[in-house]
Parts: sequence; structure tokens; C-alpha cells
Amino acid sequence: MQEEKFDVVIIGSGLGGLVCGDILSKEGYKVCILEKNRQIGGSLQTFVRDRVIFDTGVHYVGGMGEGHTLRKLFKYFGIFDQLKIEQLSEEGFDRIIFENEEKWYYHGMGYDKFIKNLVKDFPDDEQAIIKYCDTIKQICTFFPLYNLDNGTSELLNDLDVLSINAYDFIDNLTPNKRLKAILSASNVLYAGDRLRSPLYVHALVINSYILSAHRFENGSSQISKLLSKQIRQNGGTIINYAKVSKLVMGEEELKYAELADGRNIEGKIFISAIHPSTTLDMLETDKIKKAYRNRIKSLDSTSSAFILYLVMKKDSFPYKNYNVYFSNTEDVWDLNDYKPEDWPNAVALYYSSHSKSKEYADGIIVITYLREEEVDQWRETYNTTSEKEDRGESYEAFKIEKSEKVLDKVEKLYPDIRQHVKSYYSSTPLTYRDYIGGANGALYGVLKDCENPIKSFIPVKTKIPNLLLTGQNLHMHGVYGVSIGAIKTCAEILGQDYLLEKIHEANKE
Repeated sequence: MQEEKFDVVIIGSGLGGLVCGDILSKEGYKVCILEKNRQIGGSLQTFVRDRVIFDTGVHYVGGMGEGHTLRKLFKYFGIFDQLKIEQLSEEGFDRIIFENEEKWYYHGMGYDKFIKNLVKDFPDDEQAIIKYCDTIKQICTFFPLYNLDNGTSELLNDLDVLSINAYDFIDNLTPNKRLKAILSASNVLYAGDRLRSPLYVHALVINSYILSAHRFENGSSQISKLLSKQIRQNGGTIINYAKVSKLVMGEEELKYAELADGRNIEGKIFISAIHPSTTLDMLETDKIKKAYRNRIKSLDSTSSAFILYLVMKKDSFPYKNYNVYFSNTEDVWDLNDYKPEDWPNAVALYYSSHSKSKEYADGIIVITYLREEEVDQWRETYNTTSEKEDRGESYEAFKIEKSEKVLDKVEKLYPDIRQHVKSYYSSTPLTYRDYIGGANGALYGVLKDCENPIKSFIPVKTKIPNLLLTGQNLHMHGVYGVSIGAIKTCAEILGQDYLLEKIHEANKE
């Protein structure tokens, strides 16, 4: 490739980087995205095993219904009409069941259905259920950009909201332990921490799914494929196998990104879509103070996970148009704090959606927490398409042992499932670290902390005038949160009023 200077150089091709690239290339900026791996997309990546497509990080999304925020954003990006999506069950898109019980609990789609389902199961707690829903909706109004409103409320101005503990709020709603467990059961969607997870994180995530819940047919990588196609059509450049080793300063601003292969990619503006700590490791400048570096490096990450990918025999096991949360306890918080002999104490099941058939499942993804220290002995090994390294027989044996234990757990929910499984594959925190870029294999980046909300708040702007940040580590994770975050990043270049006007124009009938 002939080296040249770009208007905007974006480090990382996850959703945040791609959205920024799409928006800015539309606006006439000459954009270059640098991706260290072969496949772009970050958590949007998919892979194929035995002809079954599996998602690595996006198993379903909220806010894609008519008039909802994520749908509006995808219309503005210009890709919504090309997306293949499937709406999950309105009666119960998330379904919860406890071990050794037969009773299922349903999270209904839409607040009316959500309340109706829970009141049916917990008639004495109707007011608590209504209060829960009203509070969730109210919390979301404190974040105008979440609803594509151009309000003045900013995170740092709403410390009271940021400091409410999610567990405490739900715990104080009612003495009914079962209802509290049902309201909290899907907290794996943000790696719920009893002491530290803020209510606003719970609210922003759960609200989007209650409004509408969808799966991507044939994998979420269709998002990255469509966005990257548009970026290239707009004159943008995406370079794979482009690992940034250093960000080099001029007198006052960043001048170029130095790649591991020796190439220098110059830019006027730089956007880092990777972990802020990794970004700081690339920078040698006194413009970034030691105190700031130490704060970023000291931030805790969300929990990591073991993920089992089941390839099902053809036309054998029924497809489920919903997600399943299966636990052996009503205490659904801090499930990462398990005893080895009790692992896994809970699993979440997400079915792969295929456009050809909705009768039988071709793939099931099973997620459970796994502490990162369980893979410590292989921490110094790396295994990506650009850095192939065999972690050895011990690692493969470890994965098989864990896979069998997870399958044993699923078998308690579906006793005959083994006879329907054709093959299985698995990933560990190291897989997430190597392919997705999460620190220590974290599911959702930096842990937001209600005990110290300012510490875990990372601004888009940095002390280097032409370096901006984006991605799941800043404000919110997930397709919804990262897309909103990318809007916030691009607003620093284009102006928020201008961007929101463009989004609303794109959604006029």
C-alpha cells in the first residue's frame, strides 16, 4: 500500500470504529481504519463451525423496533433495510427458570406485556413491579442522547443517578426473593456486580430489550460487512493485519500511527476504538499526566466468560425464539464468585438465528462466567489469525473438561440434549482477549462503579487535541451503547446539533 496522509485515522474496527468511519466518510473526511486481526468487527465477528454461523459477542439487540433508537441509528447509517433480523417472542423474549423446578418466568416485550406477565406470577407485588418499570424509564430520561434527544444533561451532572446501586434498588422494592431474582436474572447482559453495578447501567440495558428484542439472522457480522462496504464506497480505507505499535507525537498533536511492520499512517485526527489503557501504552508524551494513566490502568474490568458453541444435528432440536437464563439459585448476583465444585452455577442460552428455518435449531450458544485466573497458566500465549500460537494439550484438555461441565448443566434443563448435539466448540477469556481486545477477556470492558462513578467515567476527549476515544469502555457497551458512543465521538468533530438533525432527517417518512 502506498503510504499517505488521512483526515481521520481510526484504531480498531469494532462497532465504535466502524460507525465513526461510516459517519465521517459520509461527511467527506478521508478515513483510514486500522485493524490488527484478519477479521473486522470486534464483538460483531462471527465464525462458522460445521456450516453453522456463530456470533462471538452479539447474541441479541434491543431498541430495533419501529420508532426505537437503534433502528433510527441504523437507518441513518443507511444499512437498516439491508439487515436481516428476527423479532423475538413478544410473550417472553427472555425466559427464566431455576434448577429442579418446572416454572418458567417471562420477560414480555413492551412495558404493558412486561408488567402483565409479572403481575400474573406475583399479584401481591403489582405496585413494586410498576415502580420498577417507572424507575427504569425515568432513569433513561437522564441520558438524552440515549433517546436521540439534544438535551443538556451530562453524566457528570447527575451524580445522584450514577450512584444508585442496581442490586440495592431491586432489593428494596419487595421482600419477595423470587421476584427480585426474576428482575435481576438477565444481569449477565452487563456482568452484574452486587456491590458496584449502577442502576443506570441496568436501566439503559434492560429498557432497550423491553422495548424490542431482535436477533440477527445469519450472524451480526452483517453489520460490519455493510458498514465497511459503505466506508470503502465513500473513499475510506480499511487495513487488516495493521497492528499499531506506537502513536507518535509532533510538537503538540499526534502525527502518525506506527505499525508493527514499520509503516507510518499519518492523520489529522485520530480516534482510538480500543481499550483506553492499550491506547495510553502506545503514547509517549507528557501531555498525558501520570495520574490519568494510573487511573485508567487501575480501572477494573467486567467479568470474563466461558462460552460453549453447540452444533445441533439437522432437524433434531426445536428452535427457541427466546433466550434462556437457567440458575441453580435465586441469588443471581455475583455468580462470578463461585466455588470450583459448583461451577457452572448458572448459564445463559442464546439460539443462532438462521434465515432458512425457524423450526429447528442449528446452533446454540451457552455462556457462563469464568474467572480469568483459571486460564492464568496460558496467559502469555496468543492465538489470533496474525499471531498463531499453540497453547498446548493442557489447554485443550481444560476446554474439554469445562465444556462437558457446561453441557452437564444444560442437560439438567433439557435432559435429552446430548443426543441432539453433533459437535461443540468453546472459547475462554483468552479467546476474548485475543480476538475482541477485551482486557483480561472482559465481556463488556470497563466495570462501571456506582461507588466511584467519576473514576470509571472516561471522556471522549483527551489532553491531546487531535485524539478522541470511542468504544464500549467509555459509556455503555453493546450494539446500542457503542453506537450512541460513536455518535458522541463524532459530535466532537461535526457538532451534536448537526448530527442529531441528520439522524432525524434520515428517519422522516
